Amino acid sequence: MKGAVVPTDTFAAIRRVLAHPGRDTSDYDLNPATRLAPDRALRPAAVLVPLIPGPGGLAVILTRRSSRLLHHPGQIAFPGGKIDAGDADATAAALREAEEEIGLPRDRVEVIATMDVHETVTGFSVIPVLGCIRAGFDPRPEPGEVDEVFAVPLSHLLDRARYRIEGRRWRGEMRRYYTVPYGPYYIWGATARILRALADRMAQ
Repeated sequence: MKGAVVPTDTFAAIRRVLAHPGRDTSDYDLNPATRLAPDRALRPAAVLVPLIPGPGGLAVILTRRSSRLLHHPGQIAFPGGKIDAGDADATAAALREAEEEIGLPRDRVEVIATMDVHETVTGFSVIPVLGCIRAGFDPRPEPGEVDEVFAVPLSHLLDRARYRIEGRRWRGEMRRYYTVPYGPYYIWGATARILRALADRMAQ
């Protein structure tokens, strides 16, 4: 994936918007009738939202999880995972996971901002970390974890008209969620909700 000149005005706009408090999001946002236990235990996690400049503008790098995984096989996701005891913070965890999953060197990433916390139905409290890849890199998907690494134009993901609300039965109840399809890629669930939150913030 090739890099290009970083559009500093775009990053300045993102920093300016995210510098102000927003609101935490959840996989339950479209399901207000769901009752959540106030004392539920959530596991801390972090994901990297990697932005890469290119001739057509900024794009977001995403992964397609391995079809051989037990949990969420084949789903579209950000690189990321649980925050380990050895991680200094959420940013360190997101950068470590991105290096492990897609071969993105940590020193190639300029952290722009962190987004509001997102709660998943699988019991994670996720902090999304936005970062810019300062130079192009050749993705190296981790065998057994990642089947594909690809990029989606940021303009597509910031266009709220691209999002749809769909639903399916989950644990006996109808669960509604955002989707933001792109070509052959069906982006949904927590990934789509985090991207929709960014689109909402940038539209303010």
